[in-house]
Amino acid sequence: MANAAYHKRKDELETYFDRTAVDAWAKLTSDAPVGRIRRTVRAGRDSMRAKLLSWLPADLSGMRLLDAGCGTGALSVEAARRGAEVVAIDISATLVNLAAERLPRDLGQNGTGGRIDFRVGDMLDPALGRFDAVVAMDSLIHYETDDIARALAALAPRVSGPILITIAPQTPLLTVMHRVGRLFPRGDRAPAIVPVSAAGLARAMKREASLAGWRLAERHRTTSGFYISEALRLLPGERQA
Repeated sequence: MANAAYHKRKDELETYFDRTAVDAWAKLTSDAPVGRIRRTVRAGRDSMRAKLLSWLPADLSGMRLLDAGCGTGALSVEAARRGAEVVAIDISATLVNLAAERLPRDLGQNGTGGRIDFRVGDMLDPALGRFDAVVAMDSLIHYETDDIARALAALAPRVSGPILITIAPQTPLLTVMHRVGRLFPRGDRAPAIVPVSAAGLARAMKREASLAGWRLAERHRTTSGFYISEALRLLPGERQA
């Protein structure tokens, strides 16, 4: 179960995305002109999204997928076009509303594609039900290693697998950026991105009983200017009868 540190950081992120960063995030996730640095971030996010989707079947018909931290919904749309029934959830009502506004009008028409159920709330809520796959792109990068492992432990019993996540890898650049960010006045800070190692996360996962049998099957790093992210493909082992 997620602890107090997880919920405290979740509340900080909700405030940031609903109040502080609304305009910037809306522009970053659109086709609107942005500066050079944000162009690299946009390109990196597009590349990472494509990679995560490549780890899922081309035909997702009949599959129920959780887009955990859906943001403005780009990944949800692509998964639904492949036939998935997507539960797209985010703690930011502003981002979820924007995702719903951007939903292509042709999605699901003429009997093609799946559908998207947009929700505002906690991606760990057991009431969301069971899933065939979970994708959490850049939604766990603000949490410490142990909190990520606990979040995965909360999801795992309700997922037949895979779980696809991204982390902020422990590179020298990201570590320096993390330390420098702490020097800014608290009111001016975005919630810090926490560098995490895949090996450290794997060790933390072994301490969670509900993750027994789960394994790190594949890793992929995307670097595009100021966007540095590492994708992890986690697969369940044999389930006990």
